[in-house]
Amino acid sequence: MSKQEELKALHQKWFKECKCRLKESATQPVPGDGPANAKVVFIGEAPGKAEDLEGKPFVGAAGKFLNEMLESIKFKREDVYITNVVKYRPPNNRDPLPEEKEACSKWLEEEIKIINPKLIVFLGRHSLQNFFPNEKISEVHGKILKKKTKIGDTFFALYHPAAALYNGSMREVLIEDFKKIPKVLAKISSFVQ
Repeated sequence: MSKQEELKALHQKWFKECKCRLKESATQPVPGDGPANAKVVFIGEAPGKAEDLEGKPFVGAAGKFLNEMLESIKFKREDVYITNVVKYRPPNNRDPLPEEKEACSKWLEEEIKIINPKLIVFLGRHSLQNFFPNEKISEVHGKILKKKTKIGDTFFALYHPAAALYNGSMREVLIEDFKKIPKVLAKISSFVQ
């Protein structure tokens, strides 16, 4: 079975087994999307309205902005894997509750283990604090974070694209931080070889 088939099977398994109570109000699950051999995985918070309807992560306004930023560093969306901490849309786009994150945690863990990326990029505080509970996004954005976890050991924190859509100064910071990703990847590759 190829890694892509493994991912597809994993999502099918979790569509049935996930106990997240957001299932009750969401239109459908929103699994991660992208190649199973991606070097970079982006982890957001939870699906929004557009994602809930389409069944793919980051397809609304924040997703369009993410795509623009990917293009600015010569990446295509097809080059990266994009997922969320929670796989179902919270009502009215509220923050996911701890028990909802917990209910989706094994799903996230297993999809990232299959991909085995070189770099995991957190999009926003919920994603960051899921793995680094004591860190503040305002203090660690644009920085490499190293820590052995179940999903990897090299991370990079960014503000969430949605936050930058509503705050012009944050938008500039996010664009500048995003431009560091190729350098971070190059640095990781020089250690790995």
